[in-house]
Amino acid sequence: MLDATLKTQLKAYLERVTQPIEIVASLDDGAKSQELHDLLREIASLSNLITLREDGSDARRPSFSLNRPGGDISLRFAGIPMGHEFTSLVLALLQVGGHPSKASAELIEQIGALQGEFNFETYFSLSCQNCPDVVQALNLMAVLNPNVRHVAIDGALFQAEVEARQVMAVPSVYLNGEVFGQGRMGLEEIVAKLDSGASERQAEKLNAKDEFDVLVVGGGPAGAAAAIYAARKGIRTGVAAERFGGQVLDTMAIENFISVQETEGPKLAMALEEHVKQYDVDIMNLQRAEALIPASDGGLHQVRMASGATLKAKTVILATGARWREMNVPGEQEYRSRGVAYCPHCDGPLFKGKRVAVIGGGNSGVEAAIDLAGIVAHVTLIEFDSQLRADAVLQRKLHSLANVTVITSALTTAVLGDGQKVNGLRYKDRHSDALHDLALEGIFVQIGLLPNTDWLKGTLELSPRGEIIVDASGKTNLPGVFAAGDVTTVPYKQIVIAVGEGAKASLAAFDHLIRTSAPA
Repeated sequence: MLDATLKTQLKAYLERVTQPIEIVASLDDGAKSQELHDLLREIASLSNLITLREDGSDARRPSFSLNRPGGDISLRFAGIPMGHEFTSLVLALLQVGGHPSKASAELIEQIGALQGEFNFETYFSLSCQNCPDVVQALNLMAVLNPNVRHVAIDGALFQAEVEARQVMAVPSVYLNGEVFGQGRMGLEEIVAKLDSGASERQAEKLNAKDEFDVLVVGGGPAGAAAAIYAARKGIRTGVAAERFGGQVLDTMAIENFISVQETEGPKLAMALEEHVKQYDVDIMNLQRAEALIPASDGGLHQVRMASGATLKAKTVILATGARWREMNVPGEQEYRSRGVAYCPHCDGPLFKGKRVAVIGGGNSGVEAAIDLAGIVAHVTLIEFDSQLRADAVLQRKLHSLANVTVITSALTTAVLGDGQKVNGLRYKDRHSDALHDLALEGIFVQIGLLPNTDWLKGTLELSPRGEIIVDASGKTNLPGVFAAGDVTTVPYKQIVIAVGEGAKASLAAFDHLIRTSAPA
């Protein structure tokens, strides 16, 4: 299962284990059980503190639990946690084995104080880059609080269960048998949902904060760069972000970030956050901006958050990024996460052997169709224009695939379903105006980005596309307010460009400060 290099690395990690770990496997006679058995035997052979039992009685097979002998931890993997989830397995082994978490002492105390019974089930796919955050967060909670139980389930391996629960997007989290949430969730976000008073307490703390010299709104590449450049000037810097990393967290392969030959979105997002933390920056996570109140008469700008908190600053850098553009057709919202999806890497494995459509003929759409063609029975790519817009090399690959159909000059008009899940799509031929129905089980929307500026309408100048209009240095039409990244009119929405624009906006904000007031 594990190559020599990986075994050597894992053995080094397991040297940090200080308490005995008991692995209890529930297996059957299938090939996947044999595969899991081989993996667990290899892991047990790497540390004298790990023992393997094969007498598990869990109904999900193959699966295994991790515990301390005589302990009360309830942490289980149903499936074989390789791919993106191998890191989740390694962290679970370390944490069950007594290695301390990097979570803050305050958050650890908050988790330990949770009262009640919390039985979590998380459905993941091995190709999902969003899933490990959820799995790792709930695993840690199960280690820290005996009231929390967690089982992470490979949806591709337990297809009957996925069908019965109509899970059509990952990660999907159930709490005590009911849907708790879908999509990426970090530890702080999960705990905040369980601790009803957390939001109010956090808002009180934010309201009590002193004014910032530079307040960055947004934690993606542009926001991270802006924060670093501001902090290096020795001025009071804060970052308020709904989720640190932004849209990068939803990006799979990154191969054009200069000096980094290849990485993945979540890894880059983590590196951005760790870099920011090297400086004296006040990071305020899980904070969604709701309103910008510009300064008047030489006062301070204010940013009101959805939590009710208000932050004050001499200058503000807006770096709220963009989100996936939706089709805005009947049925899309009704069947969101019930057949309508936006991340082929995450949700593709749930549609194994089924018929799907990809909406959009740009690079993202064609790449999605190529990836899905290796999993599903058939892919229909629908493009509004008369021709695909993707790079030629991608188009050649797409047209070489036998199970892909391309339809151009087509306008999607409706998502069809049976009340529970998607069963079709309706489109109009733009030449003849004829309507056609496609029978399918999944629709992956890949039609570009929409700037996150709804909360700014009527406050500052936006383009017809809703982007913040900026000049060459990132200035908006409001003195002391700057913007950077995908949320702005700067062309070419690329990570490397967002980083540069964030740095530029931060330098412009500092220049504004030294010309209008002495820095703190």
